[in-house]
This record gives sequence, structure tokens and C-alpha cells, in this order.
Amino acid sequence: MANEQRGPAPELRALKPEEWDKVYANLIRAFGGPPEAAEERELWNALSEFDRFLGAWDGDECVGSAGAFSFRLTVPGGASVPAAGVTMVGVAATHRRRGVLTSMMRRQLDDVRSWGEPLAVLTASEPAIYGRFGYGAATFQTDAEIDTARAGLSVPPGTDDVRLRYAEPADVLDACEAVYARRVPERPGMLARGPGWERLGVLDPESERGGASPLQCVVAERDGGTVGYARFRVKPSWGPGGPDGEVLLSALEALDPAAEAALWRFLFDIDLTSRVVARGRPVDESWQFLVSDIRRCGPRLRDALYVRLVDVGAALRQRTYQAPVDVVFEVEDAFCPWNAGRWRLTGDPKGASCGRTEDAADLTLSVRELGAAYLGGVSLTALAAAGRVREVRHGALAEASLAFGTSRAPWLPHGF
Repeated sequence: MANEQRGPAPELRALKPEEWDKVYANLIRAFGGPPEAAEERELWNALSEFDRFLGAWDGDECVGSAGAFSFRLTVPGGASVPAAGVTMVGVAATHRRRGVLTSMMRRQLDDVRSWGEPLAVLTASEPAIYGRFGYGAATFQTDAEIDTARAGLSVPPGTDDVRLRYAEPADVLDACEAVYARRVPERPGMLARGPGWERLGVLDPESERGGASPLQCVVAERDGGTVGYARFRVKPSWGPGGPDGEVLLSALEALDPAAEAALWRFLFDIDLTSRVVARGRPVDESWQFLVSDIRRCGPRLRDALYVRLVDVGAALRQRTYQAPVDVVFEVEDAFCPWNAGRWRLTGDPKGASCGRTEDAADLTLSVRELGAAYLGGVSLTALAAAGRVREVRHGALAEASLAFGTSRAPWLPHGF
């Protein structure tokens, strides 16, 4: 309405530790209001880096927030690259459509650039929001409800040599975290977990079990060492035909195919259950090629990690390329204009260089599409078919698309 009085713009400032409760309360309300368990709230408080969190204030009232964890993200080639993990973004309903989110995104990306971090990443509650700020959907994940009564599992040689045992999740946390750490360099999109982040995987508030058991853990061992683990809950159910329980998988990591197969076989065979429910798994995970009938598993694809190149040149130099590439990108980036213009990328499996150039463009695209393709899970050819990438030099699209690919699908192991 033309005569609507909106008041002055909220003040943006870095968060003070004593303001965290107000900021978090506004965030919880923005996401619908159900309170979190005390142990979950305490963990997020402990993990928050206050000088990397913004609050939007209308007087003493917090009306918006946007934080950034300091992560290291695995990129193609195995390098661990600094990345700002954008989190806890929310605006009070009373202050919508007043530019609060845009002002926070503007300030945050300026901050990320000043910190020397070439990437910003996030998971989106509403994907339509973040494209205008240059974030592209870069990784996907598989959700499945596997009918274990009808889908059998064949396992590779050596599976029977793996010993499985139950353990309290907290008691084997260090051993499991060591397995996870060895996995991180192997797959783009994985996060190197700093101190405290390992606790996220064993949070087990009763309020979030949904009628299932407390969190359980089985570790896989060989020659006295831990080679894998699975964390899960069991949700019992009985129908007219008898037991019909579910195994709710929380996490699974293994160091080799036999250990991975042993853990999946165990999950398939838990007594009184007929389904394994797996959420957020890699799109190329092995179980899909071990089952006898993939149709009985109901796999569904969904978006996961969104990537934003904050410094195009630095980001493209950090990763390697699976085939030789020499291409000039014309990059559009209205929100971060320091990225706009032409960049020459030269790379191969051993390394890369990328810098400004006056040479003619071979491909034109926005920073959003460059972010989507960055981890190798979305091909430049597919983006071109959607009209999102334009080929100027014949052959450049095929060359760049091949080079940007990866042998393993990128995957985000957990949210933040």
C-alpha cells in the first residue's frame, strides 16, 4: 500500500554472545515455532562463531539473522577449501519485504570476501530464495524406503570377514570420527568437521525420535581396527501380518566395499523390521547396485548443498579438472560485481590457473550456474540444454563439461 508506514531499516551488526538467545528465538519462530531440545540448542550455541553471525535489530528486538560457520569443503581433486557455511538465516514475519534479507546477504558476502574465503555454501529451506544471490544447487541426495522383505542384497567377497558389534554411540565416537575423517578427502562436497561438530551425529533428544528407539550404533571391525559404522534407530510396528518395523538410518560410513556391504546387510536383516528408511544418502551409493530390485527401494532425488563462488578466480584455482581444459568464461554477477567479466581457466588433473583476461569469451554464464557446476555434480552441458550456459566457441562446452566432471558424485553428509 502506498501509505504503509514501515519504519526505519533495521540495524545490522555482528552478534554479541549475550544476544544469542534473542537471535535464536527469532529464528525458531521464523521456522514455525516448535522448540528444540535443550541439548540441541546448547550444541548450536557452542558451535556458533559470534563474530561471523549477523543480527538485524529494530531497537532491542531481533528481527533477522544470518550466520556463517567456518568450514573446509572438499572439492574435486581432494583439496580442502575454506568455505563459509551460511546458516540460521531468518527474518521476522513483521519485517518481511523490507529488504532485510537482501541487506544481510549483501553484508555477509562482503564479509566472506574480506575473510579470504572463496566459497559460500548453504542448504535452502526455500530454494527459490537464494538463486538471486548467486547460489546454485551443486549437490543432490537420495532418499529411499527400502522394502527389505522383497529387495534382497548380494554382497562382495570379503564381507563375511568383517566383524560387527553394537556399541554405545558416545563410547565409539572417536573411532567413528576417524573413519569419517578418512572419507572426507575422497568425495567432493564433504565437510571437514572441526572440534565439537562430531557431537552433531550423536544428538539424541527423545522429542525427535518420533516413536523410534534411542540412537543405536554398530561398528565394523577388521584386524582389530574400525573400518566403518552405522548409526540408526528402530521404529517397531505390528500389522495384521505380524511385525512391520522400520530401521531409520542416521549415518553410515565405511572404508572399503566389504565393510560397507556388511553394514547394509546388517541393516536389511534386523529382526521384526521390513523397511530401511535412508535419507540424504549419496546418489551413487553402493547399496543401489547390491539390491536385487531397485524398484522396491523407492529412491527419490532432492537438492542438498548450494554453492556460491565468492571469488571466481580463487575458487576455480582450488580444484582440479579430470581432463585438460583451456576456456574463457564470461561471468555475470550483479550481486558481487567483482566477479563479473572474463576469466581464463587452464587446468588438468594436476592443478589449475585462473585469472582475468581480455580474450574473447568461449562460454557465457552467471555465477549461479558456475556454482552449480563447481563440485562436478551438475554438468555444464545440462545447464546449456536449459539455456543457462551459452557456447560462443564451438567445442568449448564439451571440453569444459568433461573437465568439470568427477568420478564420484559430490555429497553433503549432514546439514548445518
